Order: sequence, then structure tokens, then C-alpha cells
Amino acid sequence: MNATLLLTRSRDLLDRSRGIDFLAPLFLRLFLAPVFISAGLTKMMGFESTVAWFGNPDWGLGLPLPWLMAFLATATELIGGFLLLFGLATRFIAIPLMITMLVAIFTVHWQDGWFAIAPSDPSTSMAAPLAAVGFPGAEASLANSEEVAKRLTAARGLLREHGNYSWLTEKGSLVVLNNGIEFGATYFIMLLALFFSGAGRFISVDYWIGRWLDRQGG
Repeated sequence: MNATLLLTRSRDLLDRSRGIDFLAPLFLRLFLAPVFISAGLTKMMGFESTVAWFGNPDWGLGLPLPWLMAFLATATELIGGFLLLFGLATRFIAIPLMITMLVAIFTVHWQDGWFAIAPSDPSTSMAAPLAAVGFPGAEASLANSEEVAKRLTAARGLLREHGNYSWLTEKGSLVVLNNGIEFGATYFIMLLALFFSGAGRFISVDYWIGRWLDRQGG
């Protein structure tokens, strides 16, 4: 079997998977929907605190028209989450949700760099290969990882000596929150994929509306 025939058969085999390509946007929607619904509910349940955080320049975002901005963010996340869940107006709602992510990235998380949770092992950090090629900020990230490791080691020692360490860590390991753009950027990319692909076939309201519109036009 020559290389051309092997490549052709491999391509044909992979193309057969397109029959279930609706699973990709479906899983993206099912992943993102609870993220945005939870964020919207949190803002709504503490709306006065949300408005204060949006408007305060000292310990908040210092945005203009904080009530309006908080309302738009809350409504976009809450309504958008449910629209994603059902696959309704998916490409349309992806736009304001992406804008919300960009606002969060640049006003809340940008100054904290990439990582949402600070890595504590420089040798396994994604900053290590970037530092090797001189990527800006990578060396600082590795130095930060070393400092994080020191603090986690100290915290674990104190808790083992003075606290119920097994109880404190039975639901997960101790970490240092870095609050970087990692999650926001990831959600933005996922929303961008949904903007171009749509909600997917079969298991979305958009698909069946599209089928109905096609029959009406035909």
C-alpha cells in the first residue's frame, strides 16, 4: 500500500466521524451553560454587592454606570447560560458572552497573568519552554512558581502541625489562587467555536428551527 492510498483511506475513515460531529458543539454548550448560569445567579443573588464592585474604583472595577453594567453582565450570563443549554439563538448569544469574557479578562484578570491557579512546580509549568525561547514574562512566572511552592510547603507544614490536615484536604489539594486570564480565555475560545459552528445538529432548538425555516422556504 503506497503512501497516497494510505492517506486517502485514513482521510475517508476520519470523514466518517462527521456523522456524529454534533457532539462537539453539544458538549461545548453543556460545559459552558452551568458556568454562566452559576455566575449569573451569583451576581443576581447579591446584586447590590455586584453593583458596588462594578463601580468602586478602590477595591472594584471602577466602571461607569455600574448599575447598568452589572445588570447587563448578570442578564447576559444568566439568560445566555440557559440559551446555550437548550441550543437556542446560540450564535447570537455567543457574541455578548464573548464581550463579557473580554471585559472580565482585561478589567479583572489581566494584571495577574495567564494562570488561574498558580503552578507550584516550575519544571512542569507551561512557562518553562516559553522562558527557554525568551518569551516575555515567562521567567517571572517561573520565579513566581518557586515562591508559590515555598508558601504551599510552609502552609502544609503549619496545617499538619496545628490543624486537621486530612480533613482540610479531603475535598482537594491546597492551591494558591492566581486569578489570571486562563479560564476567561478558555471560555472565550469555546464561545468563538460555537459562534462559527452553531449549536449543532439534532440536540438543539436552533437545528429544528432551521429545519422548519427550510421547509417554509422550500
